[in-house]
Amino acid sequence: MRTRFTWLVGIAALILIGFLAACSNKYSSSSSNSGLVVVSAQGNAVMETFSLDLGNGRTAQINNSAGPPTNGVPTSVVLDPAGAFAYVLVTQSTAVNASSTGVEAFPLASDGKLGTGTTTGLNASTTTVTQCNGPGQVPVRVAASGPTVPAAMVIDSSGKFLFVADAVTSGPTQPFQCNGTTQTPTVPIPGAISVFAVSNGTLMEVPGSPFLLPAQTGGPTPSASALAVTPTAFPSAFSICSANVPPTAEDVYVTDSANYQVLNYSVSSTGSLTYVSQNPTGSVPSGVAVDPCNRFVYVSNAIPNNSLSAFAICTAISLPTCPAADYSLLSVTGSPFPAGNDPGPLVVDPLGNHLYVVDRGQNAISAFQISSTTGSLTPLSPPTIATNSFPTSIAIRSDGAWMFVTNLNSLNVSQYAVTPTTGGLTPQPPVQTANNPWGVAVK
Repeated sequence: MRTRFTWLVGIAALILIGFLAACSNKYSSSSSNSGLVVVSAQGNAVMETFSLDLGNGRTAQINNSAGPPTNGVPTSVVLDPAGAFAYVLVTQSTAVNASSTGVEAFPLASDGKLGTGTTTGLNASTTTVTQCNGPGQVPVRVAASGPTVPAAMVIDSSGKFLFVADAVTSGPTQPFQCNGTTQTPTVPIPGAISVFAVSNGTLMEVPGSPFLLPAQTGGPTPSASALAVTPTAFPSAFSICSANVPPTAEDVYVTDSANYQVLNYSVSSTGSLTYVSQNPTGSVPSGVAVDPCNRFVYVSNAIPNNSLSAFAICTAISLPTCPAADYSLLSVTGSPFPAGNDPGPLVVDPLGNHLYVVDRGQNAISAFQISSTTGSLTPLSPPTIATNSFPTSIAIRSDGAWMFVTNLNSLNVSQYAVTPTTGGLTPQPPVQTANNPWGVAVK
């Protein structure tokens, strides 16, 4: 009898342990030990969510391959600061039924499940071009309009505005008379920045959006490839700027991958953009990041340069070489800094101490120490750490302890434990996902 009782107690204990383990893997927005990872999967055209145990890094699936479908092929993912909504860029495709191009908003429940998405389309890109300007002809200025092609997305630290980088596109002009015939040629239309005002998950494109990138004399038609926005909230503790008062205004930096430039725009209280200045970068700038203390801007330059351009903006800490905190960019001494093969997306840790860059051409992440006084970059040891096949997006949690990289060809997300003091990355078991994961965000 005693043996049977002991055996029953043992089984009950195992069941209890299993129950507790299962409970510990569940996400709750009110739990201080619970994080959330959101992934967009292109192959299945769905959104997935995973709980994250902040103590041991263990993940568990919430929404899987049968999760809420996207209204198009999904790419970039961002979460609003409150963690109440996930936004994903979607592009119309014959591979997805009844699809469209725009930004899809998914409500995020307290248990980590995503609700049905609502898509907001992007306004068409329009420009004015000179036509019928051959010898002996009378030139005419006509408008041209074409579909907006979203390439990247970011939300500001207050959750007030969402910004989308639009690649170069093309479209027909308005009909005009040239040599006695009516013509409507298709012409290139510059890339742009689309701006949305955000209110409880509802998006409204602001007046004047999309804002076209300026033409470069003698250069190709500009094309936006990535963008970043300056913070209006600083880290609450343990950062060099935690005691500083953050600015109330914000600027957006966008890369022009066609003309090798990074452009600066000021953002008004209504979300409209005003062009300020531009600075040259290396070849095909593909990523841009602003450090959380509003001191530095970093741009990744793809093949063949394989480098990182570093700039000081000096809004939080006055550097000796910065005459004024006006958001203009001043090249950091030593810039550009060598990077891995085909660097793309990049992220600065939440305390502004380390920079991580996705090296798409070698399936790796490059890691750097940021000088707090000059913004210069020093490779960590080891300087790179492996991902899986075709890394695409990168995200780091607000506590700086966990990092995630999607691997488009590996059907998983690489996960790393981050040592905040050194910036070192310790690989964790990859998170299995649906086909072709692209975007990732972490809360």
